[in-house]
Amino acid sequence: MKTLLVATTNTGKWREIRRILAGVPVQLLSLADVPPVPEPEEPGNTFAENARVKAGYYARHARLATVAEDSGLEIDALGGRPGVQSARYPGATYPEKFANLYRELAPFPRPWHARFTCALAMMPSPEASSPEIDPLFACEASVEGEIVPAAHGTHGFGYDPIFLYPPYGRTFGDVDDEQKTAVSHRGQAFRRLRDWLIQVKDHE
Repeated sequence: MKTLLVATTNTGKWREIRRILAGVPVQLLSLADVPPVPEPEEPGNTFAENARVKAGYYARHARLATVAEDSGLEIDALGGRPGVQSARYPGATYPEKFANLYRELAPFPRPWHARFTCALAMMPSPEASSPEIDPLFACEASVEGEIVPAAHGTHGFGYDPIFLYPPYGRTFGDVDDEQKTAVSHRGQAFRRLRDWLIQVKDHE
């Protein structure tokens, strides 16, 4: 495998993933580097299901080995919501999403325990056209924390400003990229992929 497509158009995620995978023995491309295609449906009830669907879809489109991730915020008081609907949670902007979450959380006592979860799957190409093909690699990781009562910090992206990581005593919006990636759900998952890619290359 000489090239790996990272199936994301999110510039924040791409920056984070590219930094984690720096030094892997493959060329990394994002969706911006291949012909555009409509986004796939994400019908899964779990992050792992959606990651596999997206990886297979873009692998077939680009005819490249592809890794895709699905991730989101799970809040215990809300029964794990927004979960796989995190990106589609009501609100045109993240401040609007935060406001809607706070309205939902208002009846529940604090602390509001939560976690970020990331599942990733890497599919071959073009054999990935068969849904029965297993991923070349798959894993899932999470980081535990709490929802703060008001957004804080200007770093990161998405829900980072409302997610407190207790060992740091700060939100992910308050810490720099290196500090976040060291403990984040996406950082954990893509470091496992990085180790796997290096191991596979070493045994070729």
